[in-house]
Amino acid sequence: MTKKTMLVLALLLVASPMLFAQPVPADTSQIAQQHAQWMAIAAGFSMAIASGLCGLAQAKAVAASAEGMARNPGAAAAIRFALILGLVLIESLALYTLVIIILKVQ
Repeated sequence: MTKKTMLVLALLLVASPMLFAQPVPADTSQIAQQHAQWMAIAAGFSMAIASGLCGLAQAKAVAASAEGMARNPGAAAAIRFALILGLVLIESLALYTLVIIILKVQ
């Protein structure tokens, strides 16, 4: 098989859950409505926890990198690169939490 055929097969395998997904029928019972309300409240708490922990982690990372640059100014470029990479990875936690919340609460 050629590379093109394998690529098409892999694309179909990855896309098949999205192509053949069935919508969930709407449940209008009282229990379903209460469940939706609690899901929204839990989503708010999870976003608050994720944002708070991201803020604490970013503060600790910046403090540690500032201390490292003060102790060894020659390594400032490497420390700065590691700091920026670490801040991006820390911030991704909050973004992933936000995406999951948006997908689940709809």
